[in-house]
Amino acid sequence: MSTAIDALERSKLPMPVAGGETSPTGALDARFKVAYLVNQYPKVSHTFIRREIRALERRGLHVQRFAIRGWADACADPADAEERAQTTYVLKEGVLGLAGGVGSYLYKEPRRFLTALRAALRLSWNADRPLPLHIMYLVQACCIARSMSAEGVTHIHAHFGTNPAEVALLVHLLTGASYSFTVHGPDEFDRGVYLHLDEKIGRSKFIVAVNSYCRSQMFRRTAYANWPRIKVVHCGLEQAFFDAEARPPADIPRFVCVGRLCEQKGQLLLLDAFARVAAKADCRLVLAGDGEMRGEIERRIGDLGLQGKVSITGWISEAQVRDEIQAARALVLPSFAESLPVVIMEAMALKRPVISTYVAGIPELVVPGETGWLVPAGSIAQLAEALDVCLQAPAEILTRMGETAYARVRERHHIDHEAGRLVALFKAADASCESEL
Repeated sequence: MSTAIDALERSKLPMPVAGGETSPTGALDARFKVAYLVNQYPKVSHTFIRREIRALERRGLHVQRFAIRGWADACADPADAEERAQTTYVLKEGVLGLAGGVGSYLYKEPRRFLTALRAALRLSWNADRPLPLHIMYLVQACCIARSMSAEGVTHIHAHFGTNPAEVALLVHLLTGASYSFTVHGPDEFDRGVYLHLDEKIGRSKFIVAVNSYCRSQMFRRTAYANWPRIKVVHCGLEQAFFDAEARPPADIPRFVCVGRLCEQKGQLLLLDAFARVAAKADCRLVLAGDGEMRGEIERRIGDLGLQGKVSITGWISEAQVRDEIQAARALVLPSFAESLPVVIMEAMALKRPVISTYVAGIPELVVPGETGWLVPAGSIAQLAEALDVCLQAPAEILTRMGETAYARVRERHHIDHEAGRLVALFKAADASCESEL
């Protein structure tokens, strides 16, 4: 059923034309404005949100950016610094600014404020976060709602079904503006009941799942009557990724793993598997990223005697990530819990095979034997075997895999096409709101 639904939805949406440009059928009325809400923006691991916003703007959509925090964070990428300059930070307003937002709705729209307050109290029940935080979400919603009204913004779209989706719901109750949100996982998969996803989905105009597996998890979390609201829109890559000069697979036996150093990504297991391969072959591993498990990972590198063979870059820019991928034979991502990592798309667009796991949406993109290798999550032995097979693979095999990977990711994850799908959804939400007036 899902395949048929996807095909029907895609048949109604604008397709990219040569050079990554999009057909004019995806254009929106210039008066239509959308607010985007992210908990922390920009963020080095959220480049997919930046790409999405900019692709929408290329179509003429006005996007007002909101984030709860992140204005003082270091930016590894110049593009993130540009985004920060265009983003309104709710908590940056301070106590007086937050109080002013609440006061304006208490005075001008007391009934709407009380409705939103009751919702915040209800959403705090059986939640994994305490009541004071849900009251703070209402305070944030008041400030965002005031700014949206001043700019004439009539729809708010949040990324992640956690607190940003709750704030968007409260903005809807305060202003009547429609809302939607994108679900990525795995947090929403693990905490769906405590996040009250059923209510968030039921009140929305639509929600976006970034792959079919993600949509299936939302089917689990809401009533059957709400299933038509759940649409698949993939994260995407810009044309520049597909236009990057192709480099042949590296002769140097080198792997790269890109991502936050955390328990979900499986770097500790990767070290154990890599140690088995490195004991019999001269090879290198680069861990591109940073995170809360860095200290533990560094200790494990020492315990395994892998100093000089494994390096950690820390957070690096998008251009540096691209260089690291192109300098490797393959990307390795032995994830335990995921949705579908954008870095897999990036590696495939750069014509590199991928070694990953049969987790969530990964098998929707990575085809074993054609675009890389998939192994059972948690298997050190099978991951080590895949690494060894990749090391031994002739250059022509890696090249063929890279070409197949490139074609597959370009067809499924071009950001201009995926932005066209979002435009169509925003247009339908706008038309629906007008018909309700």
